[in-house]
Amino acid sequence: MPTPTKGPRLGGSPAHERLLLNNLAAQLFEHRSITTTVTKAKRLRPVAERLISFAKRGDLASRRRVLAQIQDAGIVHELFTEIAPAMAERPGGYTRITKLEPRKGDRAPMAVIELVLEPYSPKQATVKEAEAATKAASEEPAADEAEETAAEDTAAEETSEDTPTDEAADAEDTAEETEDGEAKA
Repeated sequence: MPTPTKGPRLGGSPAHERLLLNNLAAQLFEHRSITTTVTKAKRLRPVAERLISFAKRGDLASRRRVLAQIQDAGIVHELFTEIAPAMAERPGGYTRITKLEPRKGDRAPMAVIELVLEPYSPKQATVKEAEAATKAASEEPAADEAEETAAEDTAAEETSEDTPTDEAADAEDTAEETEDGEAKA
């Protein structure tokens, strides 16, 4: 059971606060994002996340527990069929609170509370993928370097075989130039 909140309750009585938070949760699931005061958003977060956790279970008992809090069966159906599968990978933190500028009339601090529907990528899995990619990349150049080294050795052998022939041809060219030079002089 969550710890009781300190200070005045939202709406006055405990029953009114519970109804207010359940209605805010229903609107959050229907619209995926709502604008409210910071205090209501902070109080709504655990309620909404608990309902999403029930929806992730997906069994009949969980559906009935959520229906006891949210009266609209259409919103509960949407929660169980659309929102819960989108949150299946996420271990928690289903909502995000972003503070806005104060409300115009009474300067009450405002916030947007929204469902986090982006795909979840755990850091450890990302790190493992990066390490695997780095390892694969380091193995590829090593294999390429081995192939290039083998190709360079083959080229060097071909060059060394060609080199005496080239030197002999160069010597013949030099001799011809000398003969021509002597003949011309």
